[in-house]
Amino acid sequence: MPFPSPIRAPQHILDLLSQLHQESLKQEAAINPKGKFTSTDNLPGDAEDKRSAFARPDFDDLMRDKFIALDEDKCHFVYQLIGAMGATNVVEAGTSYGVSTIYLALAVAQNNAALGKQGRVFATEKEPEKAAKAKGYWKKCGEKVEEVIDLRVGNLLDTLKSSLPEIDLLLLDIWTPLALPTLKIVQQKMRRGAVVLTDNTISGATGYKDLLEYLNSPDSGFQNMTVPFTNGFEMSVYLP
Repeated sequence: MPFPSPIRAPQHILDLLSQLHQESLKQEAAINPKGKFTSTDNLPGDAEDKRSAFARPDFDDLMRDKFIALDEDKCHFVYQLIGAMGATNVVEAGTSYGVSTIYLALAVAQNNAALGKQGRVFATEKEPEKAAKAKGYWKKCGEKVEEVIDLRVGNLLDTLKSSLPEIDLLLLDIWTPLALPTLKIVQQKMRRGAVVLTDNTISGATGYKDLLEYLNSPDSGFQNMTVPFTNGFEMSVYLP
């Protein structure tokens, strides 16, 4: 028996989210018949092949029309956590078609209303086509979702370098080679007690090696645990 959803949203948004998650799962099964596509670690070949895949034009072509959305149960967890933290400024590294962004925007909008703040979700997407599609889905959700999203299109290592407020939460749902440099940019703006959530840290452990070593180093300021979702979900609290 499925558990009830914690998401407080109009039915048309819940229906849209369900549809988008189903489409994402179908695409991922086609890419990786053995299970969910989690990172370049799932690609065939040796370690060097996997590391170089991210930079290849054919890899971009393969992924250009793919959702690769954050798992639905993880989205529910992030939504609940944002509500519990009272988080109002959230960075999403890896927006794709904007499925998880909807959850972030709903939670931030509800916190804004409760706390009298004007927080934002800072979404990032490299591909203009995906960004345009994401905006279309957000428009279907309505103004309360659209108005809290600041979408930054391009290389996030450039787009996140300016105009960020103090950040409460960072969601790293991105190709592993970009995770650590993204964290280091956003970390400069993170408040004490901010949370970093990193997807697929078990199945993508090889690709995340540098990131995990950094997070677990004694002087990083982070306290870490792996939340037992499928393929791993790292929760790191920033307490410098």
